[in-house]
Amino acid sequence: MNTLIKPVHISLISLVLFLSASLGLANDEPSPEIPEGVVKLTKVDPARNVGYLMGDILDRTITLEVKKPYKLIETTLPIVGYEHRYQGQVSGIELRKISHTKKESNTSTVYVVQLSYQVFATAPTVKPALLPAEIVKFQGPSTSEAKDGLVQYRIPEFYFRSSPMAVFGAVKIEDDMSPLRQPLLLQAYPVKQKLVACLIILGLSLLGLLYIVGARAWLPLMGKPFAKAVRQTRKLSPKDADALKTALLSMHQAFNTSAKYSVFSDNIAEFIAQKSSFKTIEAEMRQFFALSHQVFFETHNASSDEAKSLNWVKSFGKQCRDCERGLKPAKQNKA
Repeated sequence: MNTLIKPVHISLISLVLFLSASLGLANDEPSPEIPEGVVKLTKVDPARNVGYLMGDILDRTITLEVKKPYKLIETTLPIVGYEHRYQGQVSGIELRKISHTKKESNTSTVYVVQLSYQVFATAPTVKPALLPAEIVKFQGPSTSEAKDGLVQYRIPEFYFRSSPMAVFGAVKIEDDMSPLRQPLLLQAYPVKQKLVACLIILGLSLLGLLYIVGARAWLPLMGKPFAKAVRQTRKLSPKDADALKTALLSMHQAFNTSAKYSVFSDNIAEFIAQKSSFKTIEAEMRQFFALSHQVFFETHNASSDEAKSLNWVKSFGKQCRDCERGLKPAKQNKA
């Protein structure tokens, strides 16, 4: 019976001594600082330093590039579950997870330590807190300051502020403008979306209006025959000599250019078959050719009111321009 228990006792004693030695190494007296220039520190702290609630996780990534022959003593890394104390009181910050990797080169060793802390403290108001500074030790050559070769390095702390789970009483925002508080930003994205949509609609409306009433040749579809005729007749005045004849000739030229043949009153149906959009003003087209025949060939029956006839031709030209653009022309009275 004793022979069976004895090895077990020895194993337990060995385990206790190993753990004691490990804990003792992690919590022994401070060692000298590692020589300057041996360690290069790179740290990635949490993205913000305010607004953490009880239960939140804060992650840190610590990268230590250590020149050889110094090597990290892994038993000096912080222990999971250790609750940090500040001025003798529990701070409410607990290490929940730790992992580390190392990569060696000819001259140095790179240690990457991943630390995850959890907040367990809360208060009725915003309170300062910190992720504790961690002390790790390295084994190096014996020196006058460190005869055993043990030196230490301090990983700096990270300060932040934790928020209460609930607000007690009324809070005046102007009295709570901490310099650590990030600005309260409005979500402008929906407003920007509506503004952009309104601007697009406005732009399209203006383009449509310009297209309908515009007469500039550089605009799309503004260089077609009837658009040119409208620009030519617009400048004519009843006071000008032969203004009506000039307007009629401009419109005849527009019909001939558009159809690519001479258009007269006897082939209007052929023109409409080719240009179906002009079907809606077939009556006005016949009235135009009748007026043209009267002005050029029946001078004795010509209308005495040339001003009225000129205005009608101008309006008829706008109707033809609308048909040319695929728009619905407005109706007008007879000349």
